[in-house]
Formats: sequence, structure tokens, C-alpha cells
Amino acid sequence: MLCVSWNVNGLRACVKKGFEDFFKEVNADFFAIQETKLQKGQIDLNFDGYYSYYNDAIKKGYSGVAIYTKKKPLSVFYGMGKEEHDQEGRMITLEYENFYFIGVYTPNSKRGLERLDYRQQWEDDFRDYVQQLKSKKSVIICGDLNVAHQEIDLKNDKTNHGNSGFTDEEREKMTQLLKQGFIDTYRYLYPEKETYSWWSYMFKAREKNMGWRIDYFLTSEDLKEKIKDAYIYTDVQGSDHCPIGLLLEEEI
Repeated sequence: MLCVSWNVNGLRACVKKGFEDFFKEVNADFFAIQETKLQKGQIDLNFDGYYSYYNDAIKKGYSGVAIYTKKKPLSVFYGMGKEEHDQEGRMITLEYENFYFIGVYTPNSKRGLERLDYRQQWEDDFRDYVQQLKSKKSVIICGDLNVAHQEIDLKNDKTNHGNSGFTDEEREKMTQLLKQGFIDTYRYLYPEKETYSWWSYMFKAREKNMGWRIDYFLTSEDLKEKIKDAYIYTDVQGSDHCPIGLLLEEEI
């Protein structure tokens, strides 16, 4: 079972840069999208054999997530059930017989850390939400989590320490989530590999590979033996992020 996730930084723009070609080529069972930056009716993007689900932000041109899946879910839940978070279109949960699949776009703490306090509350509420699901069945989480967890996860860790995405507070929240029974699948398989999933548009960062790994597939620990491989598609253009992937055994 192949799962793919991509922060497209504007789906309409990404479609003009080869999104559909990659989507069809990778032929994923699940394809999660972050930062769609659109409202219902602003795009008509259908693929044969896929069900699609969108959760848009109330604010136009902001945030937004989507999931395309070959497997029809038992139920679909948008957000985490908290009004203060759910207006920004940041989560979709698909329920299946044996697992939940969650696509998420974690809030950015912003320049100057103006949203760090809000981000901390989001992290606590998100962790509670996925813990409740994990108590029922297996959980797969994917998306842009807006944090480089360890020094190996970004090129310039010393100069970026304390900046948005690499504060002690954000990194600690990620540690807490993993300690409560989740696996960072890419780091689990490749503990020493320096590969990034996001590059600034400034200073030719992608050309110089001055990047960050802030996009993740996490699974509940009970799926550890099902993990076959993890991917970061660094050659795929179209966004300031590249897609990431997770290959699991077919039956979960």
C-alpha cells in the first residue's frame, strides 16, 4: 500500500507545474495534499478510480487540505472537533476497518514566533485527538508538520535554532507525540540520512540543497512490522516542498 503526501503550496498553481503527471505516475493508494489554498468549486480535479475529500479554510487562499484515495472510507471527519482550530482547514481523517488515515497541515509559528502559543495549544489538542483514535485502531498520520525534529533534519541547525520550525518548544511537542506511541517512518528506516523536503525560495536554497525535513509519515507503533520503505521525492518540482511517500504491506 503506497501512501504519498505533498504540500503543494497552492494546488491550482501546482497543477500548472506537473501535479497531474506525478499523481498518475506514482499511482498511490492514498495521496494527501496540504496548502490547497482554495475554496470549494475553485478547482475540478478528478482522477479515475479515486475518491476525493477536501477541507478548505474559511479564509480565502489560505491553508486547506485534501486526500485522494482508491479505498472508500467507512467515515470521513474534517478537523479535530475544536472550533478554534477547525476554521483553518487543516485536517481530514478517513476511517477504515483496521486503521485511520489522517492528512494534516500543522500551523506555522510564523516569523517572530507570533503564533507559537497557538501552535503549542494545537499540538496538545492534536496529540489528544490522535491518542483517542490510536486507542481504537492503528493510525497513519501524514503531512507538513512544520518542524524539523532533530539537527539532522535541516541543513543549518545552529543558525536556525530558535526560529520558527526549529524552536525547542516545537521540537519537544514532536518528541512527546512520538513517545506516546508513534514512529517517524523515514527516520526509523534511515536514521543517518540527510534528506530534505522543503527549501526556501530565497538564496537558491533548493539548488544548494539548503533544506529542511518538515514533511512526515508517522504510524502508530503497532504498524512497525508493516513498514516496507519510505521515500522523499526530491527531484519532483512544482512547490517549495517535494512529495514524500510511505510503502506499507498491502494488508493492514
